[in-house]
Amino acid sequence: MKKIAQLLKMGLPMIFIFAYAPDANGQFLKKLGKRAEKAAERAVERRVEKEATEKTDQVLDSILEPGSQEEKQKKNPVPNETSTKGPSGNGQNTDTNDPGGSTEPMSTDNPKTISVYSKFDFVPGDNQLFFDDFSNDFIGDFPSKWNTNGSGEVVTINQGTEKWFALVPGYSTYYVPDIPSLPEEYTIEFDVMATGLDKKTASTAILRVILTDDNLFKKGNFASVDIPFCQYHPIGFHVRNQRGDINNNIQGDIRQDVINQPHVSIAVNKERFRLWVNEKKYVDIPRMIPTATPPTSLKFEVINFKDGKERLFLKNLKAAEGGVDLRRKLITEGKISTNGILFDSGSSNIQPQSMGIIRQISQVLAQEKGMNLKIVGHTDSEGDDSTNMQLSEKRAEAVKNTLVTIYNVAADRLATAGKGESEPVGDNSTAEGKAQNRRVEFIKQ
Repeated sequence: MKKIAQLLKMGLPMIFIFAYAPDANGQFLKKLGKRAEKAAERAVERRVEKEATEKTDQVLDSILEPGSQEEKQKKNPVPNETSTKGPSGNGQNTDTNDPGGSTEPMSTDNPKTISVYSKFDFVPGDNQLFFDDFSNDFIGDFPSKWNTNGSGEVVTINQGTEKWFALVPGYSTYYVPDIPSLPEEYTIEFDVMATGLDKKTASTAILRVILTDDNLFKKGNFASVDIPFCQYHPIGFHVRNQRGDINNNIQGDIRQDVINQPHVSIAVNKERFRLWVNEKKYVDIPRMIPTATPPTSLKFEVINFKDGKERLFLKNLKAAEGGVDLRRKLITEGKISTNGILFDSGSSNIQPQSMGIIRQISQVLAQEKGMNLKIVGHTDSEGDDSTNMQLSEKRAEAVKNTLVTIYNVAADRLATAGKGESEPVGDNSTAEGKAQNRRVEFIKQ
């Protein structure tokens, strides 16, 4: 406001001098003076409006997001500008030097360690129904194992090799994976990446996950959860079902999670619905899923993302029957096999979201003091035999080390072995079969 006052003191006297100049050009200068006076007024108005807007934004931010702007910037850094390159529009910028197509992701924090996930209690199903990492799809094409009434495409990220499914926002635009009819008990997992998010991202920007008895493009008899992507305020998860007895907002702040490629896990056990983002469970409703006409299909809907700026991608969608307590099975049958323990590609590094199963194994060993286990690793057929044999042995050893170091299991109670690709249970020519073959067995000794 001081700057505005100075402008008025300096500018307006000059206007009046020109306006009243007593020479032959007096009339012209008078007109010019009036125009200059109006121009100065407009300039002052614009400056006042700008400063008022900035002050208003600061006040609103202090209400919605307490704390200094500097502190908030440290906690929620504004992402880099999104630059999407690919062969099919959807708001993308074509780059002839990158014919394969790629998307620049936001900067991410360091990945969480396994110890953070030590209390993660999600257990994936052990009978795989569907898996898609888009490895058999071409960049720029709509994925072959999905259906939609809209559009989308497979892309790579930041000139990398991993493939992601880019979903296009739109109300009543549904993305339907070709999952066989869902059973009573099952789990769903997927990875998410969002780009272009900032403090102006709408509070209604969501990924809606729908479980329904309609396998096309209607909601049908449904249960759904909205995963929020708003950055200026913790919106929480909206849950509802067709019956209407569930229609509520559940608190949860996942603003940092959604800009760092989170892993989403869902478990349905008859009527019960649970949802985790990374290691934390946010939703646990005992009677959410309709039973009169139970869901048979999964759908995704992306809503209120700014077209061309804010984008959302999925990868590694997995649906599996089961997700029940493995502890009882290990005690009664003496053996379990699971492909729910995931490793980085070609590595023995355990992905942290796999800790639910390892945690249950540790609980069995804590209860059954006389039980010893043999841990056996298996791989798919990618790579040569000897490399896969070594990799399977290292993966079994990695599981053992986690049980010892995180859950304090005595090392002499655990033996390890690797089978490589020698004992497949699925077809190694398909993504689903390969995912089934990448497994770990626990055998009572």
